[in-house]
Amino acid sequence: MEDYRKAYEEWLNDPYFDEGTRAELKAIENDDKEIRERFYTALEFGTAGLRGIIGAGTNRMNQYVVQRATQGLANYIVRAGGQKKGVAIAYDSRHMSPEFADFAALTLAGNGIKAYVFESLRPTPELSFAVRHLGCIAGINITASHNPPEYNGYKVYWEDGAQITPPHDTGIMDEVKKVPGYTCAKTMSKEEAVAAGLYEVIGEKLDDAFIACLKSRVLHPETIKQESANLKIVYTPLHGTGNIPVRRVLKELGFEHVYVVPEQELPDGDFPTVSYPNPEADEAFTLGLKLAKQVDADLVLATDPDADRLGVRVKDAKTGEYHTLTGNMSGCLLADYEIGQTKALKGLPDDGYLIKTIVTTNMADAIAKYYGTGLIEVLTGFKYIGQQILGFEQSGKGEYLFGFEESYGCLIGTHARDKDAIVASMALAEAAAFYKAQGKTLWDAMVEMYERYGYYKDDIKSVSLKGIEGLQKIQEIMDTLRKNPPAQIGDYKVTSFRDYKTDTIRDLETGEVKPTGLPTSNVLYFDLTDAAWLCVRPSGTEPKVKFYYGIKGTSLEDADAKSAALGEKVLAMINEML
Repeated sequence: MEDYRKAYEEWLNDPYFDEGTRAELKAIENDDKEIRERFYTALEFGTAGLRGIIGAGTNRMNQYVVQRATQGLANYIVRAGGQKKGVAIAYDSRHMSPEFADFAALTLAGNGIKAYVFESLRPTPELSFAVRHLGCIAGINITASHNPPEYNGYKVYWEDGAQITPPHDTGIMDEVKKVPGYTCAKTMSKEEAVAAGLYEVIGEKLDDAFIACLKSRVLHPETIKQESANLKIVYTPLHGTGNIPVRRVLKELGFEHVYVVPEQELPDGDFPTVSYPNPEADEAFTLGLKLAKQVDADLVLATDPDADRLGVRVKDAKTGEYHTLTGNMSGCLLADYEIGQTKALKGLPDDGYLIKTIVTTNMADAIAKYYGTGLIEVLTGFKYIGQQILGFEQSGKGEYLFGFEESYGCLIGTHARDKDAIVASMALAEAAAFYKAQGKTLWDAMVEMYERYGYYKDDIKSVSLKGIEGLQKIQEIMDTLRKNPPAQIGDYKVTSFRDYKTDTIRDLETGEVKPTGLPTSNVLYFDLTDAAWLCVRPSGTEPKVKFYYGIKGTSLEDADAKSAALGEKVLAMINEML
């Protein structure tokens, strides 16, 4: 009997597993392909935690997978001597999120570790904030971010409030692997845990402290008061956690005209108005733009289900059209506003830094140069930006000014150590008021930035390859490009080739090789002529391989044309490898 069949039979027949699980597995007894998909491997606890389709099986998200992961985390916490500090737990609007949060909490309690569990759904940045505010050793967030409705996930944070980075990520992964199976997690009933002081419900006090931190980041409160009656904002939480905190902070700052998309206002794990709740997708804005046109809104904001990423549409007063701001565009707009206005109001520190990821626009470099700040480039994943903030704190050298990544995530302030779409919504609304007071729109401000820094345009192509065969194909694509890097991509010559897996940067003209200076990661980066670039990496959260690219044009039209041409060449390159 093959291993996956053996695992299936164990789950099907062991009375440890609940009746619902065994009934679900009984229903697929004649579907060998489905059994194989569910049991051919264990859902891997990686550097981003867990993420998978909800269902019974070792390769699915369910209570037993959650309990095993939490047992491994508990073992690591005990080994680190942090069990007395406790763990904060939050969850979003997805199916099974509150249940998974409780299974995790009661496994921690079974190991003598106190769990602080939010009373109801909360955004990711508030969980990050809560870890430090409560002095916890770790945090758990039950969310699958913007994945389709059938998914859920499990993210782990360490005591600095950021998602786990070395050495804790590999240390926790090793402890999870050591847990011998799915029937040996220590646990207890909620009644026992509460009585033992190991399960505490949190909520309102944390909310108040979190919102107070956000409001302290406002740079021009007087301008908000001046323009609040003139500014119209449409907002959608896309059935997720952003609804209450975004509306609260905007209301408390005095924004009078905030219109929430009614069809997407309430939490719903089916995300019925979209195929998947991703603020990068045009469909996420269909209802918001309809409402925006009805009320003549200045800007439209959309947060993903766990409210760490923000999508934006801004009105062009000249044409009445709503322009899309990509994550790179909104990130640069906010970076320029926050750094520029901080400089104008109180000056910038000598050791201030703008931080971006390696797949984020090179316009960030131009902004840092313009304001005379340092620029730090990190691997993809906001946790590496959080790691830099921690480094500043520990060394006493360096001051965080702003950090963002192309995937619609940024952080203003250091109250959290993850992307925060609540504070980003607040800051964009403030920036809109600031520019409106000067007779400008956010789109006008964006065009002025292009004129000042250059017409940078960045995009991404990705290919989804699901299942066992898909994983193999993704690896083949990476291997092909690694062993035979192209010398030319479209109209651009490759000037240097970075392989973050081997920690090498090779100059293709001189042959010189030097280290990347960043941690090992399965990422390939091609520096191209004329300030263009291409980066290839497998997604850490979805069965995809992503091709990021960027160009610099001489006008908006020229940038659009050059980006489209490079995009076609990238697609052709992908198709050749499939």
